[in-house]
Formats: sequence, structure tokens, C-alpha cells
Amino acid sequence: MAVNYTVQAQVVDIRSDTPRPEDSFLVDTNVWYWMTYTQASQSARPPAKYQISDYPSYTTSALGAGSKIFHSGLSLSELAHLIERSEYEIFTKISPAIFPNPSRFDKNFRHACVNERIQVVSEIQAAWAQVSGLAELLSLTIDTRAVNAALARLRTEKVDGYDLFMLESMKSNGLAQVITDDGDFVTAPGIQVFTANRNVIQAAKMQSKLIKR
Repeated sequence: MAVNYTVQAQVVDIRSDTPRPEDSFLVDTNVWYWMTYTQASQSARPPAKYQISDYPSYTTSALGAGSKIFHSGLSLSELAHLIERSEYEIFTKISPAIFPNPSRFDKNFRHACVNERIQVVSEIQAAWAQVSGLAELLSLTIDTRAVNAALARLRTEKVDGYDLFMLESMKSNGLAQVITDDGDFVTAPGIQVFTANRNVIQAAKMQSKLIKR
């Protein structure tokens, strides 16, 4: 079922947009996942699997255009989680007798499967090397002010805990553009969401929040 987004941000369809030298983007964790994780294609959404084509293409174009590209340190936590879960699901398909339920993560995969743990760590390190090589770290201090600001956002912006702090880091660094597949970001006013998410684009169009640059 499509998510019923209340769109507060401006939305840009990256399939028909050209990045500009004056753009400054925070690239969200999901985009880094599609760009840097070697097995990302196994979890891309059918039938088009647009994530593994549209986001790497647009982000690469932004780099080529001279746009500023940023990443959040919080993305390491999210990326590590996503990669570990994906590696777990891949392993359960190969060895269903060991872990019969791929939807329920078994911590023994982390503690008892030595070779698989080495593979997970290697994938995370390789992915993060690419992230840190392509983008500048967007600074964020999680102090009392940042926590209170995040809590205030929670009342009006329908995002998860990581995104609360990413939005706060964008604000504190004067950044207003984010490349993401996560539709939750459109509930935050005052930013521009660059996306290929069809549901988000359709919602933005219906609510007169879809812009062409």
C-alpha cells in the first residue's frame, strides 16, 4: 500500500533533473547502500530496480558537475546494519538449515559464523571507504541542543531517529538539499528532496510540491 505522505518539502525528480555546480547535497544512507554495496542488486525493488541505476547515476552526475557532496557519520551505523542484514539474508538462502527464518536476524550469524563475519566486515569497510572518498563529512554534535531540536522535530516531521539528526545536521550546516529514496524526508519543510521514488513524486505532484529547476 502506498504511503500517505503529507509533503512539506519541495521535491525534485532526479530522472529529469541535471545537477548544478552550485548544488550542495547530503546523500542519504539508502543511496550510499545502492552505490557502494556489492550485493545491493539482490535487495533492489522489482520490477525496475530503479535504486541501483537512478541514484548512482544522479550522484555521479552531481560529482561530475562540481556539486558539493556530503555524507553523515550516522550513515555508517545505518549502512553497517543494512549490509549485515543483507549478508544474513543471502546466507540463509544458501544454508536454510542453519538459519531457517531469514526475516528474523539471529545473532549467532554475528558470533558463530566466522567466515561470514569476515565477509560482513569487509563489505562494510569497502562501502565506507567509497563513501568517505566521494563525499565530505557533514559535521554534527549530538549535544543537549541537538537532542532538544530533534525532539521538537519529532512532533511535526514524520521521520525516524537517524533522520531527525540528519535533518538537524543539515540545518546547522546551512544545507537544504538531500538525495534520498526515503519518502519520510518530504515531511520536513524548508528542504529540497531529490528522489526517484515514484510514490513520493506522485504525492508531491498531487500536492503541488513537485518542482522543475
